[in-house]
Amino acid sequence: MTNKRHAPIEIDNEEFRKAGHKLIDTIADFLGTIQQKPVTTGETSKALQALLGMASLPADGTSPEHIIDKASALLLDHSLFNGHPKFFGYITSSPAPIGALADLLAAIVNPNVGAQVLSPMATQIELQTIQWLSEFIGVPSTYGGILVSGGNMANFTAFVTARTIKAPKKIKSGGIAEEDKLVVYCSKATHTWIEKAAVLFGLGSNAIHWVETSADNKMKVEALERMIQKDLQDGCRPIMVIGNAGDVSTGAVDDLQDLSAICKKYELWFHIDGAYGIPAAVLPELKDMFAGVDGADSIALDPHKWLYSPLEAGCTLVKDPNHLIETYSSHPVYYNFSSTVERTHNFYEYGFQNSRGFRALKVWMSLLQVGRNGYEQMIREDIELSKLMYALVDAHAELEAMTQSLSIATFRYVPANVKTIDNKEDYLNRLNESLLNELQQGGQVFLSNAVIGEKYCLRACIVNFRTSREDIEQVVQIIVAAGKKVHKALMEKPAINSQGA
Repeated sequence: MTNKRHAPIEIDNEEFRKAGHKLIDTIADFLGTIQQKPVTTGETSKALQALLGMASLPADGTSPEHIIDKASALLLDHSLFNGHPKFFGYITSSPAPIGALADLLAAIVNPNVGAQVLSPMATQIELQTIQWLSEFIGVPSTYGGILVSGGNMANFTAFVTARTIKAPKKIKSGGIAEEDKLVVYCSKATHTWIEKAAVLFGLGSNAIHWVETSADNKMKVEALERMIQKDLQDGCRPIMVIGNAGDVSTGAVDDLQDLSAICKKYELWFHIDGAYGIPAAVLPELKDMFAGVDGADSIALDPHKWLYSPLEAGCTLVKDPNHLIETYSSHPVYYNFSSTVERTHNFYEYGFQNSRGFRALKVWMSLLQVGRNGYEQMIREDIELSKLMYALVDAHAELEAMTQSLSIATFRYVPANVKTIDNKEDYLNRLNESLLNELQQGGQVFLSNAVIGEKYCLRACIVNFRTSREDIEQVVQIIVAAGKKVHKALMEKPAINSQGA
């Protein structure tokens, strides 16, 4: 007779199989009908809390089948769906179904991908994934790296590495002194992660020297060099330049080749924030746009953006992986992760985390399912749909097209009678902000915003393999109809000073 422990959390094989099959059927039905659902329900937090119920933790447990039914109903009927074909907000992709299955498989094995001995096969899959991602974007497969949670952590990992390698060698023991005057350079289009990094990792916000951008949101290389020269004369220590490969507002790609040359000239670390846009480097027709990517010392790339991986999946790639070890490796006495048989690859030495989930599996499985050619097709189609949106907006009398780059288009609603309104630009900013709020709550389409030349704009980022030409055509009509409604409501408010409107 076996002395088997009976734990409350265990599920026997037959019950697990039954519950799992039912959940997969529910998910399959959801995916098959997602286009018929609203993008979001727009429900209030209070309403959602009422649906959730159970203010206190229950004393006794509930059957897995009941819990799965309840959780499925809560999530599939009361969420925002970034897999919906009319979701274009921020930079969150429609998640690959195979990625969801990968997360299930990864959770069952539950490897701790911090050390080879704890995750023998998972470590090798992550190493292969990093190699494939390097090849995908056009840098040598000798780049090393690590999978992280997303763009902030991918950029943070590179930032701290650059600080370690380029700052005075005493930094690991003595920290940063005010007299070190460490300086990093980036354009005003750079994501807010840089401000977090400068504060969190000891440089301070004054260490960020913001470089002017051109009309197309690209860093002015001549202005960068002038700033470096002046800072050197002033006794500062420049350590790093950050280039954008698809800025979050407009999708602009900096002149990476010129930035790489500047960094070589002044012996600075060259980091590319490609969290969103760098996958487009796979397209042969965009080779010139991404020229210079192989000059980067580090690159941030988010598979959960334009490679359609489910959240979370970010990646840091570094030209010399030894720089990651120099930055992050430690060997406390309670670690026994070194093999006497072979050299082991322990990911805890390459980044912030010791215990790490198996993020790489969903990326690896998607890459295998789709292949390079499949990704080229989907990324190219996303870009073409963005261009279509820009063209339709540009042709519409009540919409003003602003920018289009990669898969991002920006524009704003401009009513026919706008010329009769005092403080026209202030009103248009308020109108488009109100319109965005209306659209985000309405559930027909989900957009985000960008501010371009002090103009508040609607922004559509298409990283969605379900979106079609028909969706784009419908979205333009939805925006105009909602714009008319919001404009009418604003004009009826006494606060608006109009001339005969």
